[in-house]
Amino acid sequence: MRKVIIAILMFLSSAAVSQAQQYADLQTRLADYVSRQDACVGVAVIVDGKDTIDVNGRRDFPMLSVYKFPQAIAVADYCRRLGIQTGDSLAISAEEMHANTYSPMYAKYGKNSLRLSVSELLAYSLQQSDNNACDILFRLIGGPAKVASLMKSMGYGEVIVANTENEMHRNPYLCYQNRSTPLAMAGLLEQFNTVLRADCPQMQEVAALMENCSTGVDRLAAPLTDTGVVIGHKTGTADRNSQGRLVAINDVGYVNLPDGRHYSIAVFVADSAYDMASTASIIATVSRMVYKAITAEISEHR
Repeated sequence: MRKVIIAILMFLSSAAVSQAQQYADLQTRLADYVSRQDACVGVAVIVDGKDTIDVNGRRDFPMLSVYKFPQAIAVADYCRRLGIQTGDSLAISAEEMHANTYSPMYAKYGKNSLRLSVSELLAYSLQQSDNNACDILFRLIGGPAKVASLMKSMGYGEVIVANTENEMHRNPYLCYQNRSTPLAMAGLLEQFNTVLRADCPQMQEVAALMENCSTGVDRLAAPLTDTGVVIGHKTGTADRNSQGRLVAINDVGYVNLPDGRHYSIAVFVADSAYDMASTASIIATVSRMVYKAITAEISEHR
């Protein structure tokens, strides 16, 4: 029996060393890849809630529509606390339906007063990055400051939500105020995937919407097609700044593997000199590197 115990301990020790080396190698490869891009790239990965890999992980990046994910958490929390069902409807005035912004909701309903459920507004915001839906949800919960306050109370003070979509439309440079570090965002994703969604129907609906996101199929999700994973993610996209560079192209999400393991990943790409497709491919490449490294480690220890 003693020999069996010793053998098991030696195996576990060897596996831990091999795993640590695997992640150290991944971090080295990611750092090398990032350093060769004509853009500022930030990456953070948390594997099974314990192993963390990052490159520029503590640097601030503009979130863009990624901030609709922490907003959705705040909406779900607000509804839970007040006993609001996501099927409950919300009155929307014609003045809240802006034409000069990205809004599939406006394309469908036009500049009219109407009532929509919280669930439909969340779907527009999370799955299609609808700016009007986002601002209506801000109005519901009391504004961006409510999201920032919740993030701080949860331990993610680096996830800063300061402005509405309409405010950013009037002054595009305000988008830099809605910012996060990759590490803070990966941590938030990890907590959402493993804790927040567990016993809260409103959070579970947010997860279901993220797992059926229609934007950014060429980013984190691109190398994961037909792998059997479940990915929930949220993108962020901006146009070029006055220097001719893309302000940011982002994608953040969690990946649940078929064997029950999981990881959270945040990739922010700011000040890119490339076009949108090439910038998105940076995120897809990082996603592929991470997935291959983690699944190779899994296969090695089966």
